[in-house]
Amino acid sequence: MESLISTLAIWALPVLLAITLHEAAHGYVARHFGDPTADLAGRITLNPLKHIDPVGTILVPVGILALSTLFGGGGILFGWAKPVPVDFGRLRKPKADMLWVAAAGPFMNLVMALGWAFIYALAFGSAPGSYGYAITLMANAGMQINGVLMLLNLLPIPPLDGGRIAVSLLPNRLAWQFSRIEPYGFPILLILLFTGVLGAILGPMLVVFRIFLALIFGH
Repeated sequence: MESLISTLAIWALPVLLAITLHEAAHGYVARHFGDPTADLAGRITLNPLKHIDPVGTILVPVGILALSTLFGGGGILFGWAKPVPVDFGRLRKPKADMLWVAAAGPFMNLVMALGWAFIYALAFGSAPGSYGYAITLMANAGMQINGVLMLLNLLPIPPLDGGRIAVSLLPNRLAWQFSRIEPYGFPILLILLFTGVLGAILGPMLVVFRIFLALIFGH
């Protein structure tokens, strides 16, 4: 139990920031391109309470961490916040601007991963049990969760961000046909998750991303 509490303490802040700032970034960029929906709903904010989804932000990440800590294993940690409301029809150039709105979330995760990697580099080498060592563990968690969310959301499956980016880039007819997958996107994602395909896809990509961070900051 003590180990589980320590794990939750280390991961709580990185997970909360990764999930909520991802959503806030969508709203900010949507407002920039002409859609004030998220702003009017009070969702362009750093206040995590505005973004928390009880299941996706708390129960799912805590459950994955609990299972990994108590029973071992290295399941991919992920979660989600309440989606920021975006009315793509109110964007100045709906199809083109959709790309930037969708890309904002993964880009924010990239920025946070780089920030955590920098913190890790500063605290690296601290003795176990020290304050600096705890910071390295939290920074490592920050790199991990932001890497997972960035790569997961870039998968070309609507309504994930990668799916919306694909719709924005495809010719109109193909974009319309591809967008019709959206109602089935979440079931597809669940099937990929429970069959192990999602882990097989994200695992190698995450390893490459972590190597990329290590090379930049000399970990």
